[in-house]
Amino acid sequence: MYYDARGKSSQVRKNAGGDRVIRLDGSLHSGSGTLLRYAAALATLTKTPVHMVRIRSRRPRPGLRAQHLQALRACASLCSGQLEGDEVGSQEIYYQPGPTLEGGDFHWDVGTAGSTTMIAFTVLPVAVFAPVACRFTITGGLFQDFAPSAFHMQKVLLPLLETMGVRAQLEVVRPGYYPEGKGILRMTVAPGPPSLAPLSLEQQGTIREIRGIALASHLERERVAERIAVRCRELLEREGWSSTIRITNDGTAVRKGAALVLWGESDTGCRWGADRAGKKGRRSEDLASHAVGSILEDLRSGACTDRYTADQLILFCAVARGTSQYRIPRVTEHVQSNRWLVQTILGVESRLSGNLLTIEGGGLQRGVAQLGAGVVK
Repeated sequence: MYYDARGKSSQVRKNAGGDRVIRLDGSLHSGSGTLLRYAAALATLTKTPVHMVRIRSRRPRPGLRAQHLQALRACASLCSGQLEGDEVGSQEIYYQPGPTLEGGDFHWDVGTAGSTTMIAFTVLPVAVFAPVACRFTITGGLFQDFAPSAFHMQKVLLPLLETMGVRAQLEVVRPGYYPEGKGILRMTVAPGPPSLAPLSLEQQGTIREIRGIALASHLERERVAERIAVRCRELLEREGWSSTIRITNDGTAVRKGAALVLWGESDTGCRWGADRAGKKGRRSEDLASHAVGSILEDLRSGACTDRYTADQLILFCAVARGTSQYRIPRVTEHVQSNRWLVQTILGVESRLSGNLLTIEGGGLQRGVAQLGAGVVK
């Protein structure tokens, strides 16, 4: 039985009319939920059905988690697509995108502290090519380990994508932490140019200062945000960096929590970021040490973006027109995985020369489904 984005049952013929189907083994390469989310977004853009098996099979809790499930349903709702296997724990899904993209207002609730930013990232490339503006309100977790934070997406990824033609704004309405979640993220994506411009970040340039946000919810008495900020300034000053860290004490979250993001921008347009979420047993000063160490390590590598943004940019460069080039700090598992996926689905080639990543974009245009000529096995 198949289910559409609204949970209603329907019969869907796999590979109807002999059409191409993206068949993927979700255990390959990183074996993470990133493969599923990238595949869902690219399938939606190219209007190509996707059949994925062994989803997250190598993870401690294999199969779809709540945030992966909601990301799938979000893609389906943007194109009136249909799904099979969309339930928590499922290791096999079949997704048939609808024929046209839709805009408007959408609301999704993860129901757990699962990452809202993962869902936002999944629907962002789809919304870029929608005919009218999209407004997304997503409820769940905004700050946790093993997922990009809302602040990182807001301060690092979206400004870089803006140079390519993406018109998106992200707002943290209410912070959400593990285990309850219940944070609220709002993203608006307006139509931009018919196709995305390539990205070029080859020279690191000069950074004037490192900025940051130290956030704490219901922890003002313990001075958690202040302690995070003070430690960041101390560590950065010790390494010769000036910094401006904004202290934010929040009283709207449903539980206590904390988060930190640091970012920097150079005079050549490069951006770097690092973040860390608080949790029980993790000292405020530890958040600062982790984030400072991460961003400085990436800067010292000579890269033009950080280790996380490096893999996040691949999808957008793959659908842009022309050749994108940017220097990455190192070849991570996710970089390898995402390069493989865009080549497999889109036929988009990429190559590494030292730490310079080159991606030959396929040039997707609004209203045009066909992109590349990848052979899917």
